[in-house]
Amino acid sequence: MKNEELKNRDLDVLWHPCTQMKDHETLPLIPIKKAHGIYLEDFEGNRYIDAISSWWVNMFGHTNSYINEKIKEQLESLEHVILAGFTHEQVVKLSERLVELTPPHLDKCFYSDNGSSAVEVALKMSFHAHLNDGITKPLFVSLKNSYHGETIGALSVGDVELYKDTYAPLLLETIQTQVPKDMSEEAALNAAAAFETLCEQRADAISAIILEPLIQGAGYMHMYHPLFLVRVREICTKYNVHLIADEVMVGFGRTGELFASQKAGISPDFLVLSKGLTGGYLPLSVVLTSNEIYAKFYCDYNKHKAFLHSHSYTGNALACAAANATLDIFENENIIEKNRELSSYMAQKLQKFEKLPNVKEIRQTGMVAVVELKGYEPQERIGLKVYKYGLKHGVLLRPLGHIVYFMPPYIITKEEIDIMMDCAYEALKHL
Repeated sequence: MKNEELKNRDLDVLWHPCTQMKDHETLPLIPIKKAHGIYLEDFEGNRYIDAISSWWVNMFGHTNSYINEKIKEQLESLEHVILAGFTHEQVVKLSERLVELTPPHLDKCFYSDNGSSAVEVALKMSFHAHLNDGITKPLFVSLKNSYHGETIGALSVGDVELYKDTYAPLLLETIQTQVPKDMSEEAALNAAAAFETLCEQRADAISAIILEPLIQGAGYMHMYHPLFLVRVREICTKYNVHLIADEVMVGFGRTGELFASQKAGISPDFLVLSKGLTGGYLPLSVVLTSNEIYAKFYCDYNKHKAFLHSHSYTGNALACAAANATLDIFENENIIEKNRELSSYMAQKLQKFEKLPNVKEIRQTGMVAVVELKGYEPQERIGLKVYKYGLKHGVLLRPLGHIVYFMPPYIITKEEIDIMMDCAYEALKHL
């Protein structure tokens, strides 16, 4: 099969995510025949470095032999079973490991299918926990510039206009509070003070604050200091407001620790995980919470306090097998230490971008490195130009508007980092 044949078949029947389909009148789709390691390959042998981990999900490379093997083993015995009234070894094993690996007091796991769905679970569970205490708290707080997904509840707590404005009449009422303006301690303390002022005024109606620890992913990769998380945790405890840590993007080693919350030494009331949970193989998400919150729902059936929320593929056995294989790799191959070495090398390579006149700022947290451009209007679609240049030179870069970022699989080598970042540098130099 040739690339063109599959492109034409695709455009007859598919509507792609986060895409203005009219663009594909001039912007070719990239049909992928196979992938291995950090490389994607089309039907004509062209290869592309996956510099964004296929939308931030891939940890240990495509068609990883170990994860492949574990999924195949599971496929021989059980593909899926209803998780209401039934259980299976993979989901129990995974839950035990997550409880052990995550911050203290996260004792129970509730599974869903994807990040947005898991955010919905956390929001509902927070509201319902207060309700079971006899308190109605209908409001949620999120940070300005935040993004938490595209289902109605998740979209409601976001603050990126590009995604949210169209659906404003459908959304829940929420409150946005100040995000630290930069990575300084002073900015962290100022933003935390603003949140405390809000709690002083409205904590009786606020169920929870939801935030992405350290990095706002789709919020243009904005980064802030861990001290903000420390203070928010203290404020939430003081005012009986839950803290929901959305680590869908930042979890599983992206920030230099296994979980971003650990960099601040905090335990949220709810921890939301997805994306890298299965190494980029299968849809799976989980919300972890405390025994204290779990106990608020634990009672005789006729008291009607149960959390009646479900998804058909909750705790899917194949997805859990992939997740357990992913955790095996973290456990057996000292990945966090290796990532620190790779992120240090990325930091060195990042410095040369400062010399370009169209670069406003460079920033980095762990395995996420960012180049922010200046001097371009949105209608210029500068990110699309960088994307096209990257594909032409064998690198998948997918900027967020004027934000060029690097979030590669952890198996990338220093030589491949050179290729990836040099390609981006040349793209920016030739804009």
